[in-house]
Amino acid sequence: MSEILTELWDILVPLLVAGLLGGCIGWERETARKAAGLRTHMLVSLGCCGFIAVSMRFATEQAALDDGFSIALDRIIQGVITGMGFVGGGAILHYKDHIKGLTTATGIWVAGAIGLACGLREYIAAVVLTVLALTVLLALHDVKQKAQEKSDADPEETEAPDDSSD
Repeated sequence: MSEILTELWDILVPLLVAGLLGGCIGWERETARKAAGLRTHMLVSLGCCGFIAVSMRFATEQAALDDGFSIALDRIIQGVITGMGFVGGGAILHYKDHIKGLTTATGIWVAGAIGLACGLREYIAAVVLTVLALTVLLALHDVKQKAQEKSDADPEETEAPDDSSD
């Protein structure tokens, strides 16, 4: 029974941390009323964490068998990163002179990175990544809006604004 609880704890902690940290990014997106919000970012982070945690567990079990089989975690990580790019790409919309969804797409990608870090038990990296992402989303949002207001006030501005502030 103790072994089962230890195994449960080993998988539960990274998943809980991934869900919590992904939820931090998602909460900001939710309060900004974006399509990909709290649940999406939590699930992306949980999913990425789950992929790498299961892969690590499988690799550890296979190494213990010493049957010559090996699993390349770097390939699994590469696949998850590519998958997050694909999912994020679906969030990007291009209109005549506007691009929407870039911030949402990169937020999804970052939530995936947070999940990977948690799955690898790199909690400090995951927390730092979350704090930096929230800093970009929250603090730089005001800077971007001020820059847009200034360019809107400048009549010589001829380039269409990049509306990627989703």
